Amino acid sequence: MHHFGAHTSVAKGLYNAAVNAHAIGADAFALFTKSQRQWTAPPLKEEDIQLFKSTVFRLGFDPRQILPHASYLINLGNPDHGKRQKSVDSFILELERVRLLGLCKLNIHPGSHLGHLCERDELRLIADSLDRAMERVPEVHPVLETTAGQGGCAGRSFEEIRDIIALSLYPQRIGVCIDTCHCFAAGYDLRTRQGYEQMMEEFGTVIGFGRLEGMHLNDSRGKLASHVDRHAPLGKGEIGLVPFALIAKDPRTSGIPLILETPVEEKSPAPRQWKEEIAWLRAEEAATGTPRSDR
Repeated sequence: MHHFGAHTSVAKGLYNAAVNAHAIGADAFALFTKSQRQWTAPPLKEEDIQLFKSTVFRLGFDPRQILPHASYLINLGNPDHGKRQKSVDSFILELERVRLLGLCKLNIHPGSHLGHLCERDELRLIADSLDRAMERVPEVHPVLETTAGQGGCAGRSFEEIRDIIALSLYPQRIGVCIDTCHCFAAGYDLRTRQGYEQMMEEFGTVIGFGRLEGMHLNDSRGKLASHVDRHAPLGKGEIGLVPFALIAKDPRTSGIPLILETPVEEKSPAPRQWKEEIAWLRAEEAATGTPRSDR
């Protein structure tokens, strides 16, 4: 079974991420557990924790299909020791918030060397930062997101993600999230059935589907291999609809949260666009034969 959702708003309370996801017909969702523009946050109140848990249960969400996202400020590969420590501390804080909310994983962009390190040294710093965080909060594991490779960001290839995991003392606790826009911007041409299959087969060979803990479903405003991270609604960018129809039917992508981060113009916590995109994905999942967008 495939689980489709979106990164929903937590305005007026974390529990509203589940409420807003339910309103768009989702059975998965992502959220920020704190402001992604700030390093710290007040401790979670017990009543807020219980309200989040009870809302998730009442609306029928499986906690395994909830993929929290860490702050974009965090850079686990920062070559500056003090700044990297600030990132590690912030990541630990977010891991702990995820644990308190009864969730089990936290999505994170691996980090950037900011032009000051070679690739291998950057990957070692990221692995070390992950290890220190996992030692403090062993109940929650990081999920490394593939990146567009913009600004020296690690994770632009499956090999880089594999190497970070291999350098960790706790490789069994690290998962991976494929972002379709990021992969396309990094050079994986998934626009056709053949290209999609090639990318997925490479992922299986290099990393392994046992580590695939989620996907971000985004079209791309940037060109292939542009290293530009600019999302677009499904079918309205450079990628097109073909790979998303394939993802909706692919047994390798079942049982994990498939999260829309597509931009919306509508000023609503439950945008109609996301509801329509999820409905389209479900229709593709149910369709027999060749995906309709591939005909």
